Amino acid sequence: MESDKKDPGIDEGGATPADPTNLAGTVVAVCLSVAKGTGKVPVEEGKLIPDFGLEGDAHAGKWHRQVSLLDYGKVLDFNEKGAKVTHGDFGENILLTGLDLKSLPVGTRLKVGPATLEVTQIGKECHSHCQIFHRVGDCIMPREGIFAKVLSGGEIKAGDRAQILTG
Repeated sequence: MESDKKDPGIDEGGATPADPTNLAGTVVAVCLSVAKGTGKVPVEEGKLIPDFGLEGDAHAGKWHRQVSLLDYGKVLDFNEKGAKVTHGDFGENILLTGLDLKSLPVGTRLKVGPATLEVTQIGKECHSHCQIFHRVGDCIMPREGIFAKVLSGGEIKAGDRAQILTG
């Protein structure tokens, strides 16, 4: 049923998550973890720190993958195949709807709430199966996730607007 697929609290801005012409979306969840290779836990609000990442997250630091982003539609698609995953289970920091993240070129700038991010990597190589893979049998972050560095920071939360600034 279609009603089972959509999160009732999410406004998809009139576009599907896979619509490459949509320039704005919505934050569904902000998640963090204290260890790498594990799922993340949703938090009510997260603080993005310039040239560092999400405060308290294991992946934060002065490198090119400070923050990970994932399209909420990909999580819904995965759940339609019988998985029971929720926000943060794929290790994403920011779960968004309304933007075709995978199609964004490296260098694209995004405004997420008050913060500005710059896309630094599309997907990643998974050298060994992480805890996420062992728990759910697959991990979509390597092929569907994108990574960014934080150019300007601020507090972000579910419901915040996300907008493509350049591309």
